[in-house]
Amino acid sequence: MTATRAVRAGAPAGTPMEPARRALEQALGGAGTGPAVVTLGVHDALGPRAADPFATVRPGATVHLSARAVLIGPWGGDASAPACGQCLAMRWQRLRSRSERDALETGTGPVTTAAAHWPRLSPWVLDAVAALHAAVAGGEAGAPGRSAADRALPQVSRLDLETLQVRTYPLAADPLCPDCGPRGTDAPRPFTPRSLPKPHPGAQRLRAASSYPVPHEALANPVTGVLGAGTWTNVTSPTTAPVAGSVFMRGYAGLTDVTWSGQANSFSASRDLAFLEGLERYAGTHRRTGSTEVLTAAYAELGDRALDPALCGFYPEATYRDDPLVSPFDPERPIPWVYGHSLRDDRPVLVPARLAYYSAGLAADNFVFECSNGCAIGGSPEEALLGALLELIERDAFLLAWYGGLRLTEIDLASVPGPAVRTMVDRAALQGYDVHAFDNRIDLAVPVVTGLAVRRDGGPGLYSFGAGAALDPAAAVEAALSEVLTYIPHLPGQVAERQAELEAMTRDFSLVKHLKDHAQLYGLPAMSPYVRPYREPLAVRPMEGLYAEWEERGRPRTGDLRDDLMLCVDELTAAGHDVIVVTQTTPEQRRAGLSTVCAIVPGLLPIDFGWSRQRAPYMPRMRTAAVRAGLRREPLTDAEVRLVPHPFP
Repeated sequence: MTATRAVRAGAPAGTPMEPARRALEQALGGAGTGPAVVTLGVHDALGPRAADPFATVRPGATVHLSARAVLIGPWGGDASAPACGQCLAMRWQRLRSRSERDALETGTGPVTTAAAHWPRLSPWVLDAVAALHAAVAGGEAGAPGRSAADRALPQVSRLDLETLQVRTYPLAADPLCPDCGPRGTDAPRPFTPRSLPKPHPGAQRLRAASSYPVPHEALANPVTGVLGAGTWTNVTSPTTAPVAGSVFMRGYAGLTDVTWSGQANSFSASRDLAFLEGLERYAGTHRRTGSTEVLTAAYAELGDRALDPALCGFYPEATYRDDPLVSPFDPERPIPWVYGHSLRDDRPVLVPARLAYYSAGLAADNFVFECSNGCAIGGSPEEALLGALLELIERDAFLLAWYGGLRLTEIDLASVPGPAVRTMVDRAALQGYDVHAFDNRIDLAVPVVTGLAVRRDGGPGLYSFGAGAALDPAAAVEAALSEVLTYIPHLPGQVAERQAELEAMTRDFSLVKHLKDHAQLYGLPAMSPYVRPYREPLAVRPMEGLYAEWEERGRPRTGDLRDDLMLCVDELTAAGHDVIVVTQTTPEQRRAGLSTVCAIVPGLLPIDFGWSRQRAPYMPRMRTAAVRAGLRREPLTDAEVRLVPHPFP
């Protein structure tokens, strides 16, 4: 850690915390020879650098003064992933409260007035800071005994100004840091699926989630956490062992609380899955690849170099007329684009950034609000893409059945091999629910299963839906039921808490505005008529007979993940769709051996939330897929499309 700086900067007199900063800098040796001291929480470290008086010295600063603590660092690490003081300021700021961030970054929110002489630094506080800084600078401090992945990173020590307690946290470099982040411009990235042997022919993953060198402490801690200030566990959950975390991410609608979680049968397994989901959302919400420029152009200028956004669906005209947050797509209006790769045509394709990064965006490209649909993480780009395509296929099939009012074949759960499904059925029963699973394949051969839990006594939380897709039909059943079991312990309370609000939605679907509304709406008996197709299945059949043809002639048995992936690609291209992959992998993920992609399959039905912001009911595939599957002779008419909010959670 460098103890001196050649360049000095300071804020004007009268700036909040400036007297304390100057006093601390003087106590540490003065502006001539001591370490640079900068403030945190006074100037926007995520905004324009011209507005930050410490912009020139912040990257090399090693003492950072906030209202409640002094941070010393970055220091240590094995030099394989260096980070700077600007990285620290950016990570720290993202963990502040909603009101703090809005006040600092936008000038809105609660009116706050800084205390004139705060913080007050007593002599013993100044001594403690000096001693801690000397210990760190002299190499006398050692990183705590965390995992090797955490110890390899630079460290930041926090001295609490009230208690003088010292705690140390690892710091992952911020890929958006203007000083040490990667440089470059967006460019085409060819994608040729590689041959990847699986541990056994039926495996869905190349490695266990616990095997990746993920720096857990760096991802979740209250000072430098990449994904949030920490995690929490729900030890009272009767169906799974949940671990979750959250962080505010700024997007087109302001600060959004992005939650990530893992729902497995042990807290350690749930924690590993939670961090993987958190990293996936971290990559998918905003572009963090490190390149500094993207192409901005009008679609009309790009021709066949670009994906036509219309193929991915638009909202109905009334939405663009009445919703102030969205505007119709204008092919003459410049918008940002990122490169993807078409697997069907083996060529680069420009994709609207709005369709690839779902929390980013500009007012100029607000023609649609995407979600995490088609974003997935894996141990290789191929594994991530396979997961992304399975998710797209799953949600497309669910929406085709829902809006088409199709009756499905129920799977006899007693016929599913292995103990996993049996234990899920039993756990649901202990909560007062019966669970069902349905073969939701429409015109694609890949197994898709819809799960449904029905509360036996008819009380609040009456219905809960889930879905899963996998090349192994039993795994698809387990995925669908696992999703159902995740929600049923909390659903009755959520519905009872909002009962009047939800009842109003049953009479006026336009009141369904948020993700949670869709699932919670079906906790009311008033929605039972719309669930009737699932309560009256075509038949109940054992799994072996239902999937016999798939197991004999459809499912790959080569033990090569590439063959699993290409089966999904071939199914989609045979149905007339392109398959476009956008690489989202961040430096933090790459270091842990992980990859994240966004898969875009134009024409598949996309999942949307908010009744006025639905694309699926108005897309051509909604009318033709059942014909292609041999379930109908003629396409659905507009009158036959069931315009009722979906219950997807």
